[in-house]
Amino acid sequence: MWIARRLLSSAVLTGRYGLLCHTASSLPEVAPRYLQCTCCWRSRITVAGFDTLTGSPSSDLCSDDKQSLDDLYTPEQRAVILKLLNNATESELSRVKLLRTRKSANIVEYRSRHGPFKNLESVLNVPLVKHKTAVLSFNHIVDPDKKEVKEVKKKKAKIQLIKFVKPEIDRGHLEAAETIVSITFGTNRVAWAHMDNTMTVRDWQHHKCDSFLKGTFMAAAYLEDISSVVSRIPDADFFIIEKPAMSMQNPSLFPIMVHLRTVEAMLFALLTQRQDAGDVPRVLNMIRATVGRHFGVVVADVRTSGAQLVRQMMTESVTQKVPRVRFSHNLLVRYRDAFQIDSRNRGEELSDALLQAVAFYELLEESAA
Repeated sequence: MWIARRLLSSAVLTGRYGLLCHTASSLPEVAPRYLQCTCCWRSRITVAGFDTLTGSPSSDLCSDDKQSLDDLYTPEQRAVILKLLNNATESELSRVKLLRTRKSANIVEYRSRHGPFKNLESVLNVPLVKHKTAVLSFNHIVDPDKKEVKEVKKKKAKIQLIKFVKPEIDRGHLEAAETIVSITFGTNRVAWAHMDNTMTVRDWQHHKCDSFLKGTFMAAAYLEDISSVVSRIPDADFFIIEKPAMSMQNPSLFPIMVHLRTVEAMLFALLTQRQDAGDVPRVLNMIRATVGRHFGVVVADVRTSGAQLVRQMMTESVTQKVPRVRFSHNLLVRYRDAFQIDSRNRGEELSDALLQAVAFYELLEESAA
C-alpha cells in the first residue's frame, strides 16, 4: 500500500490533477483548434515580448462563418441601431437587454476613443460584446417586445443564474463587492488572483506547498503550509475558492480527492476567520466546470488548460485600449513566460485563478441581463 501511494504521488505531481490531466499528445488534433476559437472574435496582434497566440487567422479557426451583422438588418433598422449606439448615454444603453453594466460602459468608452460606429460589425470590437450578444441586443432595439432574449436566457440558466456560487447569498452583496480574491489549488501549489470590479488584477501569485501529497497526509503538515499561504492572501470583499469536480468511479483517484477536499476545507476554515460573526458569508465556492463552460475550455465534459486564453488576455492588455482584463506592467513582465505551450508546467493554478476571477464578474453581469 505504501509503495502504491508513493507511485501515485509521483504520477500526480507531473501536472495539475495528474491522472486527470490531458497532455498535448493525448488530445485529438482538433482540440487545440477548438480551444483557440474561444475568443476568436477578438483581434490578434503581434507585439514585442508577446508572440501571436494563434498562427492562423480567425477565419481558419472557426468552422461556422457568422453572417455579417449589417446583412441581418434593413437600412432603416441599421440607422435606428447606430443612432442609439452613437448617441445614447451609458444609463440609456444599460436599458437595452444584454448591454447592462460593463458592456454599456465599454461602448461609451470605445466610441469616445475611436469615434462613432460606422457600421454594426464594428461593434464587435468593443470588449465583452460578442456576435450573439450583439444580435440579441440589436433585435431588442428594433423590437423591444420580442421574447427572443428570454429564450436564450433559459438555455444558459444553469450558468447565468446567481447559483454559480455557493452558498447562495443575496446578489446585491455580490454586485456591491469592489474586490475579490480567486483561489485555486492543485497537487503541489495554491494560487490566487486579486481582482477588482474594473477587471484590474491587483495581485497574482502562487505558492508551492511541500507537504502536499507527501507521506501519510499529516493534517498538521497541511495546516502549516496552507496557513502560510493564507497569511499572504490580501483581504477582499469575497474569497472565491475553486470547487474541483471529481468522480468516485475510479478508486485509484481517491487519495487525490482526499487531498483536494482537505485543502479546500482548510482554506475555508482559515479564511472564514477574517469575517465577523453574523456577517454575510465572505468565503464562497465556484465549481471548476462552470468556469470551463464559460470560456469554452471543455472537451468531452473535461476541463482543459486555460493557459493559452490567459496569454491572450495578457497580450490584449498591451495591445488594446479597452482590454478584457487589465494587468500592471510588473505582472506582465513576471509571468510573460509562465504559460508557454511547450512547457511542462504552464502555471495551471495561476491561469485557473485568473480565469475564475474573470468568470465571476462576467457571470454576475450576464445573470443580471
